[in-house]
This record gives sequence, structure tokens and C-alpha cells, in this order.
Amino acid sequence: MNKNKENTTQKGSKITRREFLGSTATAAAGLMIVPRHVLGGPGVKAPSDTLNIGCVGVGGQGSWDTRSVSSENVVALCDVDTLHIASFLKSDRNDPQHVEMYQKAKKYQDFRIMLDKEKNIDAITVTTPDHTHAVIAMKAIKMGKHLFVQKPLTHTIKEARMLARAAKKAKIVSQMGNQGHAGEGARLINEWIWDGAIGDVREAHVWTNRPIWPQGIDAPEEIPSVPSTLDWNLWLGPAPFRPYHPAYMPFRWRGWWDYGTGALGDMGAHLMDQPFWALKLGYPKTVQASSTRFTKDSYPVAEVVTYEFPARGKMPPVKLTWHDGGLMPPRPEEMEPGRKMGD
Repeated sequence: MNKNKENTTQKGSKITRREFLGSTATAAAGLMIVPRHVLGGPGVKAPSDTLNIGCVGVGGQGSWDTRSVSSENVVALCDVDTLHIASFLKSDRNDPQHVEMYQKAKKYQDFRIMLDKEKNIDAITVTTPDHTHAVIAMKAIKMGKHLFVQKPLTHTIKEARMLARAAKKAKIVSQMGNQGHAGEGARLINEWIWDGAIGDVREAHVWTNRPIWPQGIDAPEEIPSVPSTLDWNLWLGPAPFRPYHPAYMPFRWRGWWDYGTGALGDMGAHLMDQPFWALKLGYPKTVQASSTRFTKDSYPVAEVVTYEFPARGKMPPVKLTWHDGGLMPPRPEEMEPGRKMGD
């Protein structure tokens, strides 16, 4: 095929990236769902070859996800805290091309209003606290919008199953943000294991220093004023009402049952992904967990969770253990003295 020619269907009609997305339910490799070089030749993109993106959540990780789609046309920025939008715009002031696009983008606090008003949006990014992922994604799916949702995909397993069914029915392209899964190192580990380079794997350990936010505590009793830039009701979304407190946001929502998924949900989406992928794991036979103190409001400070999986094809049964809160697996006797675990 001559790559310098415009892409066409078998009948010779041109196909744009937007049309391609509208006709496929294939999962993407990233939010740049179809690289421009796949469907178009070199040079300047036609307007029909540019996706219109709405970004929900532009603070913290959301600022990175918004910048990751800057090669497209970002038409709307949405955040329940207008301070996040202002900070995002200020942080890119030295990038004239993108600053102009972001300045022109419509600004919203409520994702529902954004989706209702911005009919030209092709896809959205969702980088918000875990408990709001599903409600935002579901509305977008029902409106036929393609999706990039940060990990963990949802707050509960039920929500994930509901989104999967809805996305399949709507035939939209979707992707969960998991940077490690897209890395070359992950594929290299797969090749080592699948080629038998290290023999049969019967035991695996995963650990993290998280949480680096408060856990194992009770909800605060004080009721401070809500910041003028924040719509607290929108931030709560589907969660039960409780008064605003800075102990919940930003960032610290990860440790609360109502909003986050604790260290396992927050980092397990990255770290547990590799053994699940490389060892071709499915459902475990048994799960056993122990932890430090937890409360009705927040996750434990530290925990150990052991999963036992049956044989898979030629792969033997395997025991996978998760450690967080600074807890570590036993040091292998074979490890060289002075070598740090994980190096």
C-alpha cells in the first residue's frame, strides 16, 4: 500500500478517523485511539481527521491525561473545582499552541451539562475520584461517546460489569488508563515467562509502599466551609452525603471506602496487572487476607492478601501474594547479600 495516499474503503470512498471510530468496537492502545498515520498521509490533518475531546477532571493526573490528547482538538474542560481548571491553564502558559486551544475550550463543572451542550464531542477522558468513574462513563456511553477512563475502571465490580455490557451494546471504543500495561518492559516479562526462560512460576509476590495517604482512621467531625471554587455536591456524585472536609480531597479520597479503593485498588491496577497477564490468571480458587486496623470509613493501613490459582494449560498452580503499607515478602535465600528487594 502506498502510505502517501489517502485511506479509502474498498469502494474508494475516503474514511476519516472519526468514521473509523464510529464503525468499530475494537479496544484502543491509548487515548490517541487511532494514530493519524494509520488513516491518513503525512502533512497537515484535515479537520475531519481530528477528534473532538472533552476532558473530565483536569487536576493532578487529569492534567497529564488532558495533555496526552493535545494532538487532537480539546473542545471542553470539566472539573468540579474551577481552581483545577485555572491551575491547568496557568501551567501551560509557555506552550502558545496548546494554550490557545485550551483557552478556547468551553469550561464546565458538571459533566452532564458538558455532554448535553457539546454535541460535537467524539470522546472523553475521565480522570476523577474512583467513585465517579462509572456514572460519568455510563452517560458518555449512552450518548455514543468513546472513552478513556483512568484506573481503576470503577469503584465496584458491579459497575465494571455494567459498563462492559453498555460499551459492547453501544459499540464504542474504550480504554482504561494503565501505563505499565503499555510498556515494553511488561511485554519482555511476558516473553521470558511464556518462553520458559525462568521455568515454571509457582509463587509470586507484589508489594507497594502505598498508602501514602491517610487510612485506618475515622471520618472527621469538624465541618469547615466549602471552598468557593468547589461544587461539593458534584464531587460527591453517587456517594452518600457527608459534609465537606479537606481530609477527603484532593488526592486523599483514595483511603476512604466511599470514594477510593485503598492501596490495593489504587496500585494493584498497575502492579497486579503484570502477573495476571504473564501468568494468564483467571479467577482464584481461594483468597485469604489479613490487615491492620480499619474503620467503617477508611481502609486498613497495611494488608497482606494471598490468592491461590489453579493450573492453566501447561502452567502449574500458583500462589500470588499482595503486600502493602510497607509490608514486604520474605527475602529469598538465594538473593545476593546487600541487594535490595525489587532491584
